[in-house]
Amino acid sequence: MSTQPGKFIVFEGLDGCGKTTQLYMLQQALEAKGYNCTSTREPGGTVLGEQIRRILLDPGPPLNPVAEAMLFAASRAQHMEERIKPALAAGMVVLSDRFADSTLAYQGYGRGLDTGFLSFLNRMAVGELLPDLTILLDIAPEKGLDRLTGPVDRLENERLEFFHRVRRGYLELAGLQQHYLLLDATGGMASLHLEILGAVLRLLGDSL
Repeated sequence: MSTQPGKFIVFEGLDGCGKTTQLYMLQQALEAKGYNCTSTREPGGTVLGEQIRRILLDPGPPLNPVAEAMLFAASRAQHMEERIKPALAAGMVVLSDRFADSTLAYQGYGRGLDTGFLSFLNRMAVGELLPDLTILLDIAPEKGLDRLTGPVDRLENERLEFFHRVRRGYLELAGLQQHYLLLDATGGMASLHLEILGAVLRLLGDSL
């Protein structure tokens, strides 16, 4: 959990779960209530991070799984120092589209890399910082992939079995950590938003 004045809220889930849309809706609702928010994403969130993002998601040349994990960690370390820590220190509500557990789910459960090694990379990148709340939008891989539009990136182009492993990883992580909120991503967009907003406002000591 963050010890900074602000609050750190992360959205996690499979591609196509709707987390980016829900993050945007949450930010709009919080700002309408007067909260000072900033939104960001991983990989990315900084100039360097966005450059790394283009490498990671390029569907072209093959990328070694260890190299992939280390690139995610490099992007995350820069993201922490340049965006997340300063915003939390300023008392802002920070909303992030993915964070460290994406690495455990995708590179650990999905790619089969050692989770101890990945946890070490995460600690090097973020120190002891944990989200105040991680919102996991759960969806069957088949449904998530059906929702995707436009060209697919490197990760979206993986076989279905890969996403089943990633989903299993997310669900295991959610069962081990108290700061997780597990929600069914197949519900209506508006009702899901209200459920998320209610949980976040409770975290902030507020109400709908």
